[in-house]
Amino acid sequence: MTAPAKPPALQPAEGTGRRGPLGWPRWFTTLFGTDIWERFSFYGMTAILVLYATEDTADGGLGLSNDDATLLFGLYMASVFLCSVPGGWLGDRLFGSSRAVLYGGVLIGMGHVSMAVPGRFLFYPGLLLIAAGTGLLKPNMANLLSAFYAPRDRAGRDAGFAIFYMSVQVSALAAPVIVGAVGETVDWHLGFGLAAVGMALGLVQYTRGMRHFGGTGSAPDRAATPAQRARVLRRSGAAAVVLALVYGTDAALGTFEIVHVMGLIGVLTVVVPAVFFWRLLRDPVLTDAERVRVRTYIWLFLASALFWAMFLQGGSVFSLFAKESTDRAVLGFTVPTSWFQSATPLFVLATAPLFAALWRRAGDRVNTAVKFGIGMISTALAFMVMSAAAWQASASDTGLVSPWWLVAAFLLLAAGEVAFAPVGMSATTAIAPATFVSQMVGLFWLAGALGGGLGGNALKASGSSSPSPAYFLTLALITLTTGTTLILSRRPLGHRLGV
Repeated sequence: MTAPAKPPALQPAEGTGRRGPLGWPRWFTTLFGTDIWERFSFYGMTAILVLYATEDTADGGLGLSNDDATLLFGLYMASVFLCSVPGGWLGDRLFGSSRAVLYGGVLIGMGHVSMAVPGRFLFYPGLLLIAAGTGLLKPNMANLLSAFYAPRDRAGRDAGFAIFYMSVQVSALAAPVIVGAVGETVDWHLGFGLAAVGMALGLVQYTRGMRHFGGTGSAPDRAATPAQRARVLRRSGAAAVVLALVYGTDAALGTFEIVHVMGLIGVLTVVVPAVFFWRLLRDPVLTDAERVRVRTYIWLFLASALFWAMFLQGGSVFSLFAKESTDRAVLGFTVPTSWFQSATPLFVLATAPLFAALWRRAGDRVNTAVKFGIGMISTALAFMVMSAAAWQASASDTGLVSPWWLVAAFLLLAAGEVAFAPVGMSATTAIAPATFVSQMVGLFWLAGALGGGLGGNALKASGSSSPSPAYFLTLALITLTTGTTLILSRRPLGHRLGV
């Protein structure tokens, strides 16, 4: 990969102008390295999560059924998106973005260490710690990166975020290969331990490089007043007490199961976005035109939730298909199932420049609704390929199919991500009322939470423990219909949204 352009335009804080070996500012090298290691830990763990969950207890796994494992994966991803909302508030109003990133990294590291401990006792608490830490780190990492650029330096800011987007794909490409090989062939908890090492290296990188930040991100942008802090503390404390009473009673009666916690997360993925929209639309500060845009954005929000419901199954349902129905033998070597998770980032790196050139060439002739539609249709085609693969597997004597089916599906899934995800964030910030950008970005994250909950429940709701041809085809048709509807509705949606 060729070296990207150096991000220009820094805040003039003391110490922020020093440059590292690559010619990048030291603060940028610190953030970039931290993000790479954090994403390594994240994608390494998620690559083996479903595989470990479905492994028999006799072989060191959790012994969950396929549908329960996909539910676990989906609701874990949903909890990451959910936690980004309070995580962003804590950084913006309480800690400051630089401390929020540090605290988030510590929570993530504690979570990975918990999962590395053999046995089941610390596994679920570890997942919750990682979700909470990721929700604290990711939005504040973005805020911190943005804070180093002058307000009008959009080109420099875009370049910086583009480099970060590439770092995510590089980490997502390498982590499943390294962590997956160790987890599947040596020991699951050793694989989780490698993810912990990755986060530890990220924390070392970050703490050593914080001195290059000057004063950037050291204080909250809009510090909460004492009254606001007291109100949040009271409400958080009340919620904690209610949860402790409910789950404590559940445990005392001997009826507690982890699915009860997962059920709460599922409910929150629906309730929290509804409350967000309700409060936003009732705010008297909004003008009539802004209120129309927010109401219309609900359709894009629902489309985003459906997209993430489909896309996130690449890490769960597609992984199960790779494990159970794919011929992974190559020249006497059995390819680890988790290695297929590297296909999506590989194809993202390959297709991102093509879509960027396409959007530049099309200009304003292709609006947000069309780009959303293209991403949805590409995702639908990925599920159609999987439907054909599942049908062929059911008709095969061995029950196995060529890995090229999965490779083709991951290519289409990656194209869907490139067409959809960056446009979604950009459109959200463009649509947002002037004083509500942070809340709208929170809604964008909540679409992922709702999607994770929906996608995690999909296999369980189908009544089958393994993905069938009808399962993939049904989801493909739903997604295809949504994408086509978005394209056909491009003019009224574009007119009401202004994008």
